[in-house]
Amino acid sequence: MNDIRPESLERITNQALANKFIDEQVKALKEQIKDDKVLLALSGGVDSSVTAALLIKAIGKNLVCVHVNHGLLRKNESEQVINTFKNELGATLIYVDAVDRFLDKLANVSDPEQKRKVIGKEFIDVFAEEARKLSGIKFLAQGTIYPDILESKGIKAHHNVGGLPEDLNFELVEPVKYLYKDEVRQVGLALGLKEEMVFRQPFPGPGLGVRCPGAITRDRLEIVRESDAILREEFAKCGLSKKVWQYFTIVPDYRSTGIKDNKRTYDYFVVLRAVNSVDATSATVEEIPYDILFKIRDRILSEVQGVNRVLVDISPKPIATIEWE
Repeated sequence: MNDIRPESLERITNQALANKFIDEQVKALKEQIKDDKVLLALSGGVDSSVTAALLIKAIGKNLVCVHVNHGLLRKNESEQVINTFKNELGATLIYVDAVDRFLDKLANVSDPEQKRKVIGKEFIDVFAEEARKLSGIKFLAQGTIYPDILESKGIKAHHNVGGLPEDLNFELVEPVKYLYKDEVRQVGLALGLKEEMVFRQPFPGPGLGVRCPGAITRDRLEIVRESDAILREEFAKCGLSKKVWQYFTIVPDYRSTGIKDNKRTYDYFVVLRAVNSVDATSATVEEIPYDILFKIRDRILSEVQGVNRVLVDISPKPIATIEWE
């Protein structure tokens, strides 16, 4: 695969350029796929959603989507994916509940790269099992974007299904692999996707697994899921959701002492992170007004079990990365 962005590809900064890109990709996809079927792992994130929309425009019902719930998704995320793509867009969608399978495999795995490998391998195994149940599939589509390619060169492994067993023998389709995140959004809008879908926050392939530094446990996953939901609710209420590119919570595998109901506690802490970026290659920290910050803090401490501290990460990229792992 050629990993260098073509010089002929203009930076997509408006709808006209997005429409031009769509026309070119639809033509290329039709020529590549013809009347064959394509399989897509649909997470519901921006990249896979735009990839799905492009393929639907090019090949219609010949696209088959598989949504795997690995237990590392945000609150109510699977339900939203099913409603949006199956009920509203009429896509052919296969839902796989693999929560216990993934979390059992991740038990006691603390190394970040090893966690990514476990998640990636298990995802491939689950996806391959579903693929073998289908007939007439020749192509595999992925929502790879350009920062994925750049970051994979010596920094960290990326979650994808490119390593499927050879017996499946799929040909790869990556229609947005040379685009930056802001360009993917432009294309999504031009395709007619809803703003709330197009402007969803970037979400890592390994999901909340990279927001639980250390060995992943079900109790910390629940803390991350609930605290993240509170953060997103409060940002939406005050308008920060439209001003901040990415915001989420992290719960490391570390406890601290606290006091609740006049008793000593030994609970986890939640870290808040809010950053702005254009293309994910660098990021600046977004200031959260104290009144909003305190409201988020109070809600997390009162509504989320097992938490006695709330911290804020104010590190830019570089030196830090956007995600902790």
